[in-house]
Amino acid sequence: MSAEPDHTPAAPYAPAPGAPAELLAQLRADRRAERWVPAFEREWAAALEESRRTFSLNTLYEVVHVWQARLASAPAVDAFVASGHEETGFVDMAELRGRRRR
Repeated sequence: MSAEPDHTPAAPYAPAPGAPAELLAQLRADRRAERWVPAFEREWAAALEESRRTFSLNTLYEVVHVWQARLASAPAVDAFVASGHEETGFVDMAELRGRRRR
């Protein structure tokens, strides 16, 4: 017998019943709607199937939480990109690992 639970732990909080619809409306109003709406709909459909299979709402909650976080962080990402910060100075980790082995 295992001391591990036979179920997945609950999400930190359950979103409001209307949260997915509100989220979809916000995604449709965003300038990234062309990419984000289909991605959200795919993830939501997969979560619904998982929920039907497992009788758990956790996957649905996770999809809502992840997309809420994406929307909340989008202005910061936009500001970073608009600031002109250059990313070409970063070193590829695979290259670093190769240097250490030599």
